[in-house]
Amino acid sequence: MVKQYFNDGICRCGKVHSAAVDDVIIGKGAIGRLMFFVQKYGTKKPFLLSDRNTFAAAGEKVCQILDINNLPYTSYSFPDEHLEPDETAVGSAVMHFDPSCDLIIGIGSGVINDIGKILSNITGKKYIIVATAPSMDGYASATSSMSMDGLKVSLNSRCADVIIGDTDILKNAPIHMLKSGLGDMLAKFVSIAEWRIAHIITGEYYCERVAQLIRGALKKCVDNADGLLKRDEKAVEAVFEGLVIGGLAMAYAGVSRPASGVEHYFSHIWDMRGLEFGTKVDLHGIQCALGTLQAVKLYEKIKKYTPDQKRAEDYVCNFSFDNWKTELKDFLGNSAKTMIAQEQKEQKYDKSTHPARYAIIEKNWSTILNILEEELPTYQQISQILKTIGISQDLASIGVDRETARRTFKATKDIRDKYVLSRLAWDLGVLDELCEVL
Repeated sequence: MVKQYFNDGICRCGKVHSAAVDDVIIGKGAIGRLMFFVQKYGTKKPFLLSDRNTFAAAGEKVCQILDINNLPYTSYSFPDEHLEPDETAVGSAVMHFDPSCDLIIGIGSGVINDIGKILSNITGKKYIIVATAPSMDGYASATSSMSMDGLKVSLNSRCADVIIGDTDILKNAPIHMLKSGLGDMLAKFVSIAEWRIAHIITGEYYCERVAQLIRGALKKCVDNADGLLKRDEKAVEAVFEGLVIGGLAMAYAGVSRPASGVEHYFSHIWDMRGLEFGTKVDLHGIQCALGTLQAVKLYEKIKKYTPDQKRAEDYVCNFSFDNWKTELKDFLGNSAKTMIAQEQKEQKYDKSTHPARYAIIEKNWSTILNILEEELPTYQQISQILKTIGISQDLASIGVDRETARRTFKATKDIRDKYVLSRLAWDLGVLDELCEVL
């Protein structure tokens, strides 16, 4: 079936919500619609991009469809056992691209899709992604999550024109990838809460209609979570559609707020340390699930605080950015340089701007607490979902000890210019105290 999401003029938020995706096809046998879109775009010769695992999962089927229809194509499959989304991988895709091709068909999930979107942007060719796993929410986004100069960044690339999610293929993805997809969806609890809070404190744009779209998709995923390990098609479809909606919501809002918050930054920090020091990393969605669990725990702690102006002023007054730069460099190595440089633009540690922010927080504290009650499940509820789908709740399972967890949380405020929990804790003067919860 072809999924349709709202695109109907000016919203009450003042934006016209639109996304560059032409069609999203999700369901049993959806790959059978591939030739319709290939022909719709007048394709003479597509370029197929995959890796050796995703080619085995769906690439052979794509080739069969093209062969049956006597359509020539060029295919490149990355030979890497573990493909890293970095400059080397993008360069390899560009160098293997056949300039006589007029359409790109990506066959894969996170990394292949991110590279495929960049290749599409560079070449100006239409892009179809045949998904092989419901593992992350980047299918419908116009950015690519990449490692560049050792830092996890979101590069502007290009949205897929068509997203094909065949549940016959998706349900057979490695079980760890199925868990990862639901883990990425669980992050949306935190992202929506933080989006609303940032709207109050910083005046950042917010759209309730987009938020409600995410809430509906998230509920469907949670309601069907117990079927995921059984590879139940309804559960798998719920996760995949939720992830697609996450990408569309980011496009509708024009920001990443609807789909990611501090929980994603936990994952980004762990990825950065993995690149710098070779520490253990896991799939993004698995790390986001654990980041969500930690974030909910921290928010439950912060709900017990009452804003204290003197405490906040003393903390901000005694904060030394020079000392923090030294700590960041020690914790993240070379990747800290980019984060430190960002502060020149962001000025989030400018002590002269703190009083105004604090005044807004104090004035709206009851509203902030209400948002947390409305949007966030309890720590026990998230814990039970992770138990249901078999994700370990022990940070040690991804190589993170208690001290690393504390330092990770402190560093989340420096990943992007986005008002998240760690920024709120800094403004309240309770950042160090919150770290003791981890």
